[in-house]
This record gives sequence, C-alpha cells and structure tokens, in this order.
Amino acid sequence: MPEKVLTNRDLESMIDTSDEWITTRTGIRQRHIVSVGENNSDLAVGASRAALEMAGVEASEIDLIIVGTLTPDMPMPSVACLVQRELGAGKAGAFDVSATCSGFLYSLSIADKFVRDNPSMKILVIGSEVLSRRTNWEDRTTCVLFADGAGAAVVTASDGDSGILSTCLHADGSVWDLLTIKGLGTAHPIDQELLSKGWQYIEMKGKDVFKHAVRALESVAHESMEKAGWNNDDLDLLIAHQANIRILDFLRERLNLPKEKVFINIDKYGNTSAASIPIALDEAWRSGRLKKGDNVLMISFGGGFTWAGVTMRW
Repeated sequence: MPEKVLTNRDLESMIDTSDEWITTRTGIRQRHIVSVGENNSDLAVGASRAALEMAGVEASEIDLIIVGTLTPDMPMPSVACLVQRELGAGKAGAFDVSATCSGFLYSLSIADKFVRDNPSMKILVIGSEVLSRRTNWEDRTTCVLFADGAGAAVVTASDGDSGILSTCLHADGSVWDLLTIKGLGTAHPIDQELLSKGWQYIEMKGKDVFKHAVRALESVAHESMEKAGWNNDDLDLLIAHQANIRILDFLRERLNLPKEKVFINIDKYGNTSAASIPIALDEAWRSGRLKKGDNVLMISFGGGFTWAGVTMRW
C-alpha cells in the first residue's frame, strides 16, 4: 500500500460529504493514495518482492509476469514489462490484462492454464491500481470509493491436493456505459474538450452497477463452487472484491453465509479494483483467518462488465 492515507475526515474538508455518510453507504473509513512521483509499477514491484520472498522464489526463476490493471503507468510499455525490468526477471514473458476489478482473477485463471500445461513454470500474478489518478475529486459519489494498492502471488505447480480447483470468467459488454473511463483511449484522444467533460475520470451509474454486481457475484459464486464440487458447508472463506459493504452484506445474505466466513477489509483500503482480492488474500493469510487446507472462494465484478470466480484449497 502507498504510505499516504486519506481518511473520511480528510474528505470532509475537500468535498460536501461526511464520515457518517461515507461509512454507512460504503463501509470505507480510509484509503491509501499514491504520492507525487509514485506510480502503479512501483506498487506492483513492492507487492511482487513480498510475494517472491514469501514463496522462496528468485525473480530470475519467474517464467511469466501477468498484471491485472486498468491504470497502467502509460499505454506502452505494460506495467508487467516495467515490473520485469525492476525485478531483473530477465527470462520472463510479461503482459497486462485489462479486466478492471476482475483483473487479478482473470490473470490467475490464465496462470492456472499455463501451469497445468507446463508444470515447471513459475508465474508472477499481480493486481495493481492507481485509481486516485482516474478519480474526479469533485464528484462525491465516486471519489469516496476508489483507492490505490497492489497485491501479488507466485503461482507454481502444487504438491498434494492444494491449489486452484476451478475458474470461471464472464463478461457483458452490452452494458459498458454504466461504469467507464471514456477518455484517454483512441476513441476519444486527449484534448481540451475531453478534459472539460471530465472523461479522463471514472464515471459510474451506481444503482445500476449495484444491481448487476450482486446478481453476477451470486451467480459466479454458485457456479464456482459447483465446479469445485462444494456446498456452503465446504467453504471456509469467501474473499470477494471489496467494492462496497452493502454489496458484501447483500451477497453474504444471498449465499446464506455466516459473517465469519466472509473476509472484509474495505474499511481500511477502499475499492482498489484489481488489487483488492490479492490484498485481502494476503491479509487473511497473515492474520490467521486463512489456514492451510482451507477452501477459499474468490469472486469479483467490475467495469466492462466483467466478473469471475476462482476456488482453491490453500
């Protein structure tokens, strides 16, 4: 996480909002924001080094680097290539995956297929975002939500019965306009008109996104567990994309899960898009909420729309 913390109290002095309004509607109390000169690739490298150390793997052993992100440092080169350079992972292929908040699970699914095809591979999978630079800090409906951060995982062939059991990927481009950043691509090149419209920032139709999100997340949760041969009693921990506490609460009720089976850390980090699941996974492991042999379900939903589910035995 970036060192800089932006609390709800800080936002009270920036826009017409309150700590109570933000907390009750989103569950967020603070978020981490990059400082001047700090970029997406910096966060991704930091998370990668931590993951490599935990895995006992050298950067020189990595065969492939996949980064899920919607906020790269620049259109070209990819964040993955910048990470490869900084880590000194000279033999690794590298590319980014643009699947918004589902970017980490999409990337993890790709890594799973590569390792199943070639069990000798070691793959670095990263979810990393700097959403603060795509946030309109005058729009109180969105600026209270988004934040910066990164998480990473080293994916290798597993011994015994641990590892990824099922993956599910979905998308629906017919509703793309409900959650967008319209500008800065080739359809709307940057100019004064674009800047005056604020198209360089995230735009979201919140109520519509909520409806699609809860339906998609519930559906992919059931699909993922069915593919893994699980029922609710088999599940030890649900790690869902940390977008909004109301979505998480609604989802828990729909899935009929007790609170202790749902990991929540949105209060500390806000919505970090593709980074939210690896950040939560890391925190769950370090805090003891996740134990060896546990059955874990990870699900995500984001702009595009995209949604995904991955089951694994830790």
